[in-house]
Amino acid sequence: MDLWLLLIATLSVVLGSSSAQQEGSICIKANAQSCGECIQVSEACGWCTDENFLTVGESKSARCDDLESLKARKCNEAKIENPRGSMVVNKDKPVTDRAKEGDKLKLEQITQIQPQKLTLNLRSGEPQTFRLKFKRAEDYPIDLYYLMDLSFSMKDDLENVKNLGTDLMREMQEITTDFRIGFGSFVEKTVMPYISTTPARLLNPCTGNQNCTRPFSYKNVLKLTDKGDEFNRLVGLQQISGNLDSPEGGFDAIMQVAVCEEQIGWRNVTRLLVFSTDAGFHFAGDGKLGGIVLPNDGKCHLENNVYTMSHYYDYPSIAHLVQKLSDHNIQTIFAVTEEFQPVYKELKNLIPKSAVGTLSSNSSNVIKLIIDAYNSLSSEVILENSRLPEGVTITYKAICKNGVEETADNGRKCSNISIGDEVFFNISIESQKCPLDGKSEIIKIKPLGFTEEVEVVLNFICECQCSKDGEPNSQQCNDGNGTFECGACKCNEGRIGRLCECSKDEVRTEDLDANCRKDNGTDICSNNGDCVCGTCECKKRENPAEVYSGKYCECDNFNCDRSGNKLCGGHGRCECRVCVCDANYTGSACDCSLDTSTCLAKNGQICNGRGTCECGICKCTNPKFQGPTCEICPTCPGVCPEHKECVQCRAFQTGEKKDTCERDCSYFQLIKVKETKDLPQPTDQSYPLSHCKERDANDCWLYYTYAIRNDTKEVYVVEKPDCPAGPDIIPIVAGVVAGIVLIGLALLLIWKLLMIIHDRREFAKFEKEKMNAKWDTGENPIYKSAVTTVVNPKYEGK
Repeated sequence: MDLWLLLIATLSVVLGSSSAQQEGSICIKANAQSCGECIQVSEACGWCTDENFLTVGESKSARCDDLESLKARKCNEAKIENPRGSMVVNKDKPVTDRAKEGDKLKLEQITQIQPQKLTLNLRSGEPQTFRLKFKRAEDYPIDLYYLMDLSFSMKDDLENVKNLGTDLMREMQEITTDFRIGFGSFVEKTVMPYISTTPARLLNPCTGNQNCTRPFSYKNVLKLTDKGDEFNRLVGLQQISGNLDSPEGGFDAIMQVAVCEEQIGWRNVTRLLVFSTDAGFHFAGDGKLGGIVLPNDGKCHLENNVYTMSHYYDYPSIAHLVQKLSDHNIQTIFAVTEEFQPVYKELKNLIPKSAVGTLSSNSSNVIKLIIDAYNSLSSEVILENSRLPEGVTITYKAICKNGVEETADNGRKCSNISIGDEVFFNISIESQKCPLDGKSEIIKIKPLGFTEEVEVVLNFICECQCSKDGEPNSQQCNDGNGTFECGACKCNEGRIGRLCECSKDEVRTEDLDANCRKDNGTDICSNNGDCVCGTCECKKRENPAEVYSGKYCECDNFNCDRSGNKLCGGHGRCECRVCVCDANYTGSACDCSLDTSTCLAKNGQICNGRGTCECGICKCTNPKFQGPTCEICPTCPGVCPEHKECVQCRAFQTGEKKDTCERDCSYFQLIKVKETKDLPQPTDQSYPLSHCKERDANDCWLYYTYAIRNDTKEVYVVEKPDCPAGPDIIPIVAGVVAGIVLIGLALLLIWKLLMIIHDRREFAKFEKEKMNAKWDTGENPIYKSAVTTVVNPKYEGK
């Protein structure tokens, strides 16, 4: 019976347990087996706790769906588990307003950031946003530590620094009434090849008659104090030392200044470190030159105010320094000579809340440099947060002075902030998944260089409220093989199934082999691997670059199409026997370029708008066009005659196509204008344009333009054809009659003239013959007698 029910359930799931699955709901696709798993999929997912919600054969993962789908599937809204995130402000002390004239606030009374503590209850995929306010306080205490390079090249600088204490105290009084100053010096690691280790050079590393002190790595000369004259006195006792190489060991000194808070005397106030040098710096890895391979441990090693482990630990790395300076809220001012400005400007870009100033050759401008750098640093606030738990993201949106908003990388900072200015940051925190242990996490957000911070407690919503009422080892879950909670069974380890009815250990060998057959086929692991405990282990080939992969070893990276005897044409990679082409290539062998530049015609269109660009070659859609860009048409009448009949029928309902106009001539958009001057002009267009003038059967002129713009064919036509005027009959008839008369008169005159000429010629001929005639006087040759004599033929004369 159990097997029969299991078969029915399986068939029900396969044949359509849930229409939501077919719709591709992200909640359904997650295949969540419990309410806790469901709400971690997405903030849009809910879990139906109604015990009778599922139909026969539906898997329990169908309980997890988006809220609207659950309601549509008749789950009572009261039985839908959909916990939401929330935020609680635990500490919200207002920021300090400007003190009244003459009032002096204690350090603990000053607040520059609000709120100070929050608790966020995070559900996966649902961000929680809060607003952080920052207000720069007036008369905020400052601790300044002056760290100076005492190598021989800084000899003249030391003279000018000897009076720095009182002079700087005087200048800083305009910024704060609570100012302390300290002094430290550095040279180099006390090993070869950084210094000379000969006994004489260890006593006096300088050459000639110069009197120098023994070389040292770092020395804390004066703890932070408010006595400027004490600074002057102790600095005045300092002597120059020397070393061999140009880069100095300043990073060792910076590390000790940062981590030795008690020895330096740092308070929880604005901390400034002025680093003064005229040379470059050694960093992590350079210690190998002196045989020092242990990385810097980032701990304090001062004995009698002298760094004693320089010969034991390597120089710190830049990243290590950045971490320690940030952890101890120290803002660094690099006072360096002009020669090394580029180097330290690059270093500044790597160290947040740091500044670079140009130090004169003898440090005479050091006070102005410090004041300018402090003003620059204090006018900018940059937020940073502690390490985020896995799966948690944070985004910032800054609302700076004058309402200027910044997002993305610039959303962490605001600039040009004066004393008393307020700026705001909208901070969103989102969790994508629950931590493995489900415990609360704490992150801290603070402005760089300030000691104040916001503590954010993160509680993760990993389980539904209904899970608290779960029944462990419930009889409803196949005799105690799971916990019945939220309307479904949550199976114990090793159990599977809707009611935890199956054990993973009870699966037969045949079933294990079935797990290795793709689509219920006969081949185990596609004949490319071995089935081991229900999992395919793919075979290895002689060429290590050729591999089988996939759940059923059905994929490989060497049986893809080739082009030019290259796998995937050399323009892609083979994944599961299919080429995944690089950008701008396609085709089964990645041999088809998507670059259309070779198909661009002179008018800027692809294939002149008469074809498609396939693999960089124009394929003309109409066979009468040819050429590299479909620009040649030996049998075409031209653009204007080609479209004349359609323009006639569309605009004037005339022409040969007037009966088939709707069928044959709907391929363009027609726009009528009143006059030819209203037609688009070539100088005004950024697309190809043809001006046309054609004559119709009535001898009327049609004026129109043809253009293709944004793949749309446009025809502008003058709404009235230019037709010739009708003939004036009377002038024509009168002209014809007059013409006939004139022609008749002309013909008569010509005839008459010819006759006169002919008569004159005959008369002249007569006169000539008359003069030349010779008459016979004997007898008139034309005379005939009136007497007729008749002779009788029979008469014989007798």
